[in-house]
Amino acid sequence: MYLDLYKINGTQNNDTNPCFGNPETYPNFQEKLSEFKELLVDLVDKNESKTFYKFGDGDYFFLKGESVGSATPGRRALSKPYSQIDHQAFKDGARECDYYTCEIYPDNRQKFNEVLSGVNIDYPAEFGYGLVINKWLLQTFAGKIGLIGADMKMNIIHNVIEAPQYQEYLGLEKFEDYVSLPQKFACDDIDATEKMVGEQLKNTTSKIFLMGMGHVKSGLIHRLKKYTDAVFLDVGASIDALAGVIDVERPYAGDWTNYQIDEPELYSGVDYLAYEGKGNHILLERN
Repeated sequence: MYLDLYKINGTQNNDTNPCFGNPETYPNFQEKLSEFKELLVDLVDKNESKTFYKFGDGDYFFLKGESVGSATPGRRALSKPYSQIDHQAFKDGARECDYYTCEIYPDNRQKFNEVLSGVNIDYPAEFGYGLVINKWLLQTFAGKIGLIGADMKMNIIHNVIEAPQYQEYLGLEKFEDYVSLPQKFACDDIDATEKMVGEQLKNTTSKIFLMGMGHVKSGLIHRLKKYTDAVFLDVGASIDALAGVIDVERPYAGDWTNYQIDEPELYSGVDYLAYEGKGNHILLERN
C-alpha cells in the first residue's frame, strides 16, 4: 500500500518498495518536502552556491571499491581497476558537499551510514526525483536553470527541447546551459574530468544546475563551486526523464511522458540504464 504521506503532487510513484506503505519510514516527509523547496528558492534568491549530493546503492559499491553493477570496472564509471584510479579522492570528496539526499529505503540509509559515517542525510532523494517529474523545479527556476550530465543525454535534451510541444510539457522554453561530461569512464581521471567540466562552467549563467553524472560525482560535485556561484542539485536519473528515456518504474516517474525525436542517430550508443521503452511516449518530428 502506498500512503498519502509519501505523495508528491503531480507525480505517480510505481515504486513497490514496502517502505512507502509504512508511516514510520519517514513520518515528516511532507514537512521536509516543503522545507526543501523553500531552501532551494532561498539559496537561488540569495545567490548562495551550495552542493547537494544524492546517494544511491550504486554509490555504496563504488565508494567501497566493489565490482557490483554500475560500479564494475569496464561497465560504466571506470575502465580501470580501482587500484589504478585515485579512489581516495572520491571517498574524501563524497564527504565534502553541503547537503546530502538519500532514498528513504531503510537498506539505502544503512548503506549511506556505513560508507559516509558521521555525515547527516538532510533530505530524501525522492524530492529531487519528484520535483523534476512534476516540473516544479523547471518552472520555479525557469530562466535560471542549467543541466550537467553525460554528453549524449545533454545533446538529446538540447535537441528535443526545440520542439514547442515539449516546451509546453515542461513549462519552460529552454535550459540556460548544458555542461557535458563523458558518458563512460569519467572516473578514470578525476582531474581531467574536473577540467573539462570546469572550463564549461566558467561560461555559464545558470543560478541552479540539475545534475546526473553517475559515480564521478563523489569526486567532482564538491569542486564545482570553484567555477561559478550556483546551486548544484544532484537529481540522478531524473536527467533521463528530461532526455525522454526514464524507466517509469523509477520512483515518482510513473506518469511521465518520454518525449523523443524521430532521429535514431541521436540515440545511438546512449546508456539507457534500466529504460526499456515502457510508459507513455511521444515521438516528435523536427520542424
